[in-house]
Amino acid sequence: MEPKYKRILLKVSGEALAGEKKSGLNFNIIMDICKSIKKCADAGVQVAVVVGGGNFWRGRSSGAMDRTRADHIGMLATAMNALALADCLEALGCVVRVQTAIAMQQVAEPYIRNKAVNHLNKGRVVIFGCGTGNPFFSTDTAASLRAAEIEADIFLKATLVDGVYDKDPHKYDDAKKYNTLTFSQVLSEELAVMDSTAATMCRDNRMKMLVFDLSRPDNIYDAVMGKEVGTIISED
Repeated sequence: MEPKYKRILLKVSGEALAGEKKSGLNFNIIMDICKSIKKCADAGVQVAVVVGGGNFWRGRSSGAMDRTRADHIGMLATAMNALALADCLEALGCVVRVQTAIAMQQVAEPYIRNKAVNHLNKGRVVIFGCGTGNPFFSTDTAASLRAAEIEADIFLKATLVDGVYDKDPHKYDDAKKYNTLTFSQVLSEELAVMDSTAATMCRDNRMKMLVFDLSRPDNIYDAVMGKEVGTIISED
């Protein structure tokens, strides 16, 4: 069976790496995620990953701290997560490169678009840390930006919900799940999928996105192979 997509951008939240503890790193969960990523790579899919940092730091809930400094701390949290993912992937036999939007040459490459694409073409998994390198931008926006820059076929947004709903399914039993959506709908209906900057970037760059549940890590591989999981969002 041939993969449906040749090059993907996978966004993994920091919280997903923590498991039930909600903070720190759960390496059993990380390893399960990495096994699914490896299955994609072994199938010939070029895999890039953007990782969040919410398991270590939530900038928006940091109280009275200066927003710019709080966001810088969050960027460092994503770098820690990127290194943890890289370590697990390497343990599974993957060739991995970590690139960060903030220079930290002792631990990772600086983000250079052409270099990232070259790594992907050589079958290496590329993990992007530190968001966009700028405060006031979420890691969802960073994922949208990197997906456009590397010309990914699809942006896979791994969440803790099995798709997009009209309201929080954890709070409302009558929440309705969408199978397909447009980014214009996401923006006009203010659906809690991603922030408006990220949604606008996806819409303007005609990016296709799939929102799916990461509690079953094999959904990453299933999505790449074209199975119906989650909610597809595109402007076409």
